[in-house]
Amino acid sequence: MSKPIITVRLITRDELPQLLALYHYLNPVDAALPPDDILQSIGDGILRDPRLYYIVADVDNRLVATCNLIIVPNLTRGARPSGIIENVVTHPDYRQQGLGTQVLHYALALAWQQHCYKVMLLSGSKREETLNFYENAGFKRGLKIGFVALPPEEL
Repeated sequence: MSKPIITVRLITRDELPQLLALYHYLNPVDAALPPDDILQSIGDGILRDPRLYYIVADVDNRLVATCNLIIVPNLTRGARPSGIIENVVTHPDYRQQGLGTQVLHYALALAWQQHCYKVMLLSGSKREETLNFYENAGFKRGLKIGFVALPPEEL
C-alpha cells in the first residue's frame, strides 16, 4: 500500500464544493447557503482578494483540513497589519494526524510574510484538548480577552 500524498496549499477555484462539504464538520447545523452561482461568485471574490487566504490540506486530492487567514491593514504598530484565522476544521477521519496544525502553520507563515505583528484566533470550544491543540500550534492563551457581537436577530 502506498503512502498517501499530503499537500498543504492555497485552495483552487474548482475545490469550492469540497470546502463546503468540509465545513459541514465545523457547523453541522449551519444556515442554508445561497444558490451555487452566488456561492461561486463569492468564492471567486475570495480568490481575487489579496488579503484573503484559504489554506487546505489535501490527501490524495481530497480536502481534509482547512482554515482561512484574513490580513487586516493597520495604522498602529508601525503600520503593520494583523491577521485573523477563522474556520479551522479537519475531517473527523483525518484528525490526530497533524493536518490541522499544518494548515495553521501555513497560515501563520503567510501572516509573518505579510509582516503581521500578531495573528488572532477565536475558538468557541471550551474543550481542553481543542484549546491545547491551538496552544501547541503556536497560539497563546490569555494574552487578550475576546468579545463577539452578534446581530440582534441572532441573540
